Parts: sequence; C-alpha cells; structure tokens
Amino acid sequence: MTADASTRRRWLGRVLLWSCLVGAMVLAAGYIRFATRLSVTEAVTPPRTDAIVVVTGGAQRIGDAVSLLNAERGRRLLISGVNEKTGRDELAKLNPTAREALACCVDLDYRARNTIGNAIETRRWVRRHNFRSLLVVTSNYHMPRTLLELEHAMPGVRFVPHPVVTDQVDIAGWWRDWHAIRLLVPEYLKYLVAGVRSMLETDPETSRLSVIIGGRKPVSPKPGDQIGPEHDKRSRAVSPARGA
Repeated sequence: MTADASTRRRWLGRVLLWSCLVGAMVLAAGYIRFATRLSVTEAVTPPRTDAIVVVTGGAQRIGDAVSLLNAERGRRLLISGVNEKTGRDELAKLNPTAREALACCVDLDYRARNTIGNAIETRRWVRRHNFRSLLVVTSNYHMPRTLLELEHAMPGVRFVPHPVVTDQVDIAGWWRDWHAIRLLVPEYLKYLVAGVRSMLETDPETSRLSVIIGGRKPVSPKPGDQIGPEHDKRSRAVSPARGA
C-alpha cells in the first residue's frame, strides 16, 4: 500500500468517525427535544371540536375520550384500532359511563392495525361526516407521531391534542426512569421514520413504505362490515354446519 493510499484511508476513517459522532449528537439532541416537549399534565378544559378520535392502546384513553364526548367537546367519537373480538358490551363494562354514548354517538374502527392505519381510517370517517376539526386522544408519548400521521393524511383538518397522562410512566423524569427510556427511545425512532416517510409519499393509503415498516398493510383488507365481534360470533356459529 502506497503512502498516499494509506493517508486517504486514514482520512476517510476520520471522516466516517466524525460523521457518526455528529449523527449521534443530532439524534441525542432530537431525542432530548422530543422527550422534554411531551405533556406531563392533561388539559382541564379542552376546546370544543366537531368530533373526537381516540387511538386504542389503554383503557384510560377510551375513558378520557368518552368523558370528553359526554362533556360535549365533540359531536361524535371514533375509537380507532379496536380489537376484532371486542364489542360495545365489553367496552361498556370497562367504561361504565360510556354505555349511553356507545349506543348513540360512538363509532368503532376494527380495521386499523397501527398508527398509520388509525390515520387512514380516521380520514375515511372524517370525510363521511364532513368534520373539519378533531380532538385527538392518545397517550402523551404517542401524541407526536399520531398528530404527524393525521396531519399527513388530512392537511385540511384542524387537530387539537388531548394527551393522556398516566402514573405508570414518569415522563417528567424521562432521563432517570429506565422504564420511560425504554418506552420513549423506540417511540422517538418511530416518530423519525414517520417524518421521513411523510416527506417521501403523498398518501399513506397507497404507501409501500408503510407495509415495509409495519410488516403488513396498515388496515385490514376485510370490509368494515365483516370485522368485529358480531361477525366473529356468526362465523363460529356456522362453522359446524360447514364441517358437516
């Protein structure tokens, strides 16, 4: 190896090392900014909007969303990402104050499989009802990515965040709570990926990147009227006859 070649290799190695260090510092600074901007308190009196959407992932999220609906913060509520075997009766048992609202003003989305799917199904619901503003309910650490996906899917709609804060994760002390770090670091990386993806695509519903990232399509290919506990029970009821 010549002296010039050896010098070039050392120079490239230093450039690579410094690039990695700068990249790590940028990521760390971004993570600190992400973590410190998360809400640690819930809004006492959120503004009134056309409707409310809650992304599933915890019973408290749904309970808060129903309370907002009962407080007339929106005309209707969409619960997005409901488990296919969970019906209104199960939701009412988990949230007793929701029984009356579930009968009149709540829509259940069984198709969404992830946050991208939540945005897609919410957009369909918003267009069907011609809503122009939404109160968004999800956990505080999940709110930045949820808003990013919703704003990407519906640029003409106004979104008002209502972050749900729990005592299970010490977001305020994110730098000293190992549980919070384990929760926030992956969420921050997902947020970065969502930001890059939103710059590279125009519509999440036709996105190939969302399939690659999530490992499957963000929404179920089944029609909405073929998903849910009623359909699941009907399928089990007729299965013995099919086998006869």
